Amino acid sequence: MARKRTQDLTKGEITPLLKNMTIPMIWGMFSVISISAADTFFIAQLGTLPLAAISFTFPVVMTLGNLTIGLGTGTTSLLSRVIGTGDDLRTRRIATDSLVLAVLIVSVLSFIGYHTIDPLFTMLGADQYTLPLIREYMEIWYIAMVFLVVPMVGNSIIRSTGDTKTPSRIMMMAALINLILDPILIFGLLGFPELGIKGAAIGTAVSRATTLCASLYILQKKGLLCRHLDLHEILASWKRILHVGLPAASTKVIIPFAGGIIIAILARFGTEAVAAFGVVGRVQSFAMIVFIALSSALNPMIGQNYGAKKMDRVKEILKVSYRFSWFLGISLACVLFAFAEPIVRIFDDNPEVVRIGGIYLRIVPFSYLCTGMLMISSTTFNALGRPLPAVAVSLIRMFGLYVPLAYIGGEIIGARGVFYGAFIGNVTASIIARLWIHRTLKKLL
Repeated sequence: MARKRTQDLTKGEITPLLKNMTIPMIWGMFSVISISAADTFFIAQLGTLPLAAISFTFPVVMTLGNLTIGLGTGTTSLLSRVIGTGDDLRTRRIATDSLVLAVLIVSVLSFIGYHTIDPLFTMLGADQYTLPLIREYMEIWYIAMVFLVVPMVGNSIIRSTGDTKTPSRIMMMAALINLILDPILIFGLLGFPELGIKGAAIGTAVSRATTLCASLYILQKKGLLCRHLDLHEILASWKRILHVGLPAASTKVIIPFAGGIIIAILARFGTEAVAAFGVVGRVQSFAMIVFIALSSALNPMIGQNYGAKKMDRVKEILKVSYRFSWFLGISLACVLFAFAEPIVRIFDDNPEVVRIGGIYLRIVPFSYLCTGMLMISSTTFNALGRPLPAVAVSLIRMFGLYVPLAYIGGEIIGARGVFYGAFIGNVTASIIARLWIHRTLKKLL
């Protein structure tokens, strides 16, 4: 039964299979990131102050979004390993229980977040001018948070079955709706009131609501949902999901949390520095699309093969993935170095924003080769059901290297020194991760 609903990733040539899994995810990830990029682009037309305000929201939005990604990672890891064993009943049980867990978590987080907007963003460095704009955006974002969380977990379930095309179509539909609604609601077109930054939040909420309906429909159509709930089974599933999900979420949360600290460091150099960091953050998100897509494809591939006890195949999957990431990282760095200022100018033509953003894009992208290796290694740890090494490497990267080096660099040479901290953190952490995953696989053979 399980095999009828899922694609068997334990057979066939690895390179074509990985390609077929990754390409749909590239379009899906492009769509997800384009939602935030569209918000940034249209809000930037309102001025540097609204752009700075939306930049302040990035770490918080990313933190909560990455918590969900961590939950989805735990679900994908467990489901793919179970699918590898051919247990159909357990597959449906875990899929259903993961959605129930997502609803519970989002209810708690949205309540807390809604009631802590002012103190949190004040702590991050928002002032009397940006805070009201931040509040307009985040109040709606928190209310609509369920539209983000549940579909992300649902799409993770679908990907676990080896189907990456359907989640990508769902995400592309959401991106299109958001792209249409953003200018209408932000600038008050076609008879709608001009809502400014609040319009961007509403547009995002509506687009995410479509993904909720679509993902639940697909899950039901694929027969991946149980019609009854059993408390004992639910708790057992939650324990197994959170075994990977909590550490994976912690790994994902570490990055935007550290990003909040970096924003506080950059705030000392002015609003333009914060705005520039927001712009290059969006550029970097697009640059990382293929790496993210590859990692999303690797989780079910490695999970299913590990569940089927095909470790030689797991090693080959990793070898192919590393080679591709090296080529892609070098290519991206060269392109961003050559067109640094023009790329930043697309979002904001403020000369100081362009200057600072250009500095970032001429330094940090040369560590993307290592960032790709790091993402692949972290995904492999999670897929194997061993998430703690990924957490350890992420902590070393962000708080052992990036944050302290960024602070020191900022004190010595300004914003440029902050960006060198990012470069060194990425390179060093990737080396550690690569050596660690090699040791782990050697023990499992």
